[in-house]
Amino acid sequence: MEMHQIRYFLAVCETLNFTRAAEQSNVSQPALTKAIKKLEGELGNALFFREGKRVLVSEFGQLMRPNLEAIFGQTESVRNLAEGYGHRNKMPLNIGIMMTIGPLGLAPFLARFQHDHPGIEIEIHEGSLDELTRRLEAGELEIALLNAPMGLAETFRAEAVYDERYVVVFSPNHRLKEIAAIKLKDLSGEAYVDRLACEMREMVMAVCQQNDVKLYAAYRSEREDWIQGMVLADMGFAFMPEYSVTLSGMLSRPLVEPEVKRTVQLAWMPGRPHSPAGQAFIRAVHAYAWPR
Repeated sequence: MEMHQIRYFLAVCETLNFTRAAEQSNVSQPALTKAIKKLEGELGNALFFREGKRVLVSEFGQLMRPNLEAIFGQTESVRNLAEGYGHRNKMPLNIGIMMTIGPLGLAPFLARFQHDHPGIEIEIHEGSLDELTRRLEAGELEIALLNAPMGLAETFRAEAVYDERYVVVFSPNHRLKEIAAIKLKDLSGEAYVDRLACEMREMVMAVCQQNDVKLYAAYRSEREDWIQGMVLADMGFAFMPEYSVTLSGMLSRPLVEPEVKRTVQLAWMPGRPHSPAGQAFIRAVHAYAWPR
């Protein structure tokens, strides 16, 4: 007697239909029927009989059903207990990542961290700077990776992790592809795709105004995927952090004169003890060879 035979038997008892029982069990009807026949042979009696198109549980099947249900239930309990034992050493870690921070700078670090700490399960929560700081204060996040151009309140502790340049991104058809490094003045009068969620947007706009660079916003959005999609559709160029450029086919060039960059920081609430997972994460951040 095998567990799949018992599972098929209970499915037929529930549905009183071999076809529906097979669908419920994710198996073909012939395979289910064969397994039931084999079980009946091992038990020495028929478990079901037919009255026309109806399938009925035999008297012997009704007698066996409670015992087989108990066996199946005990097996599921043992499996669940084993799975729980296998996960007993898993340590959760909730970290926040600002929505404008792209994956390319962080993914290699997270892959290394997972390799070195297989028992830690990281759950990433995206949000704006205001959302992440609020959730840190509320204790919903233990750590956050963010950029605060104006600095953080004294209630937070922050450490620099890596610097990231801003680049100019555009479609393969754009005239800018002929320029190796782009000066701000090269962009005056060009159609522009405006990243509304960028935490450094006001600073970039102020630099443009100081340098008498006039930009025409052809499209505005808070969503990074829409910004990149519109750029690739040749609706204009955009300023983006270099590790946020993820859409295949887009071209990028470094922005020079002036160079614009941001610092990605690790932030947490001082005075609150870190979990073992949080301590391991901070140590790994300190030890990692971040791009410079």
